[in-house]
Amino acid sequence: MYHAGSVQLIHETALIDPTARIGRNVSIDAYTVIGAGVEIGDDCRIGPHVTIQGPTRMGAGNRIYQYASIGADPQDKKYTGEETLLEIGNRNTIREFVTINRGTVQDSGVTTIGDDNWIMAYVHIAHDCRIGDRTVFANGASLAGHVRVSDDVILGGFTLVHQFCRIGAHSFSSMGSAVKQDVPPFVTVAGNPAEPHGVNSEGLRRCGYSKEAVQAVRRAYRVLYKQGLRLEQALETLRPMADESGELQVLVDFLSEEGRGIVR
Repeated sequence: MYHAGSVQLIHETALIDPTARIGRNVSIDAYTVIGAGVEIGDDCRIGPHVTIQGPTRMGAGNRIYQYASIGADPQDKKYTGEETLLEIGNRNTIREFVTINRGTVQDSGVTTIGDDNWIMAYVHIAHDCRIGDRTVFANGASLAGHVRVSDDVILGGFTLVHQFCRIGAHSFSSMGSAVKQDVPPFVTVAGNPAEPHGVNSEGLRRCGYSKEAVQAVRRAYRVLYKQGLRLEQALETLRPMADESGELQVLVDFLSEEGRGIVR
């Protein structure tokens, strides 16, 4: 039986800490546990047997499926019970058996998930990861700690990403990829270790990039990977190209930041 009211629909077997804050029009199914310090925004749907531990802040319109574990302690031996945070945005889909951990004080103390992400079954997102908007993580994809994933990224099934890696906007990994270095924006990678295999042109078209913009990205890819240039030399060539084609600025900015080195 559910306890129905004007703002919530909560199954009688759900366990909800008195300090948890539940928004309007939220449904929480059987045997789900909502811990202390959890905030759930309006219009969320939480399936059965879900565990959400706090501090966790979740926006509106999220859908969490059965057996997901959200906001658990970080899997880091340095963690000694400090109060850290998980922040989840709006309209995310989080499927069965997904695990998302809070941050650590060795980083910013926060793991963040943006808006409109599609996170499929058995995905793991470790402590201190920062996920952008409109990403797709296929079944079994796993992020180690401190990974940054930009907007509109697609990670194929069972992709593994090493700690501290950066995954650039509109990039794509094939199934089973082992990502040990940064993946620049727009690039498709595959293999173990992951290597570049061209431009994610289909993803760009789906995101509304014009034919001319995709061609500009292809030219930039050739500069970065086909001309035998060192990264510094490639950047010298790419900067004026970005002045002419603004879509390339995100690539120049990414390559200008310090990281783990890019896939080659």
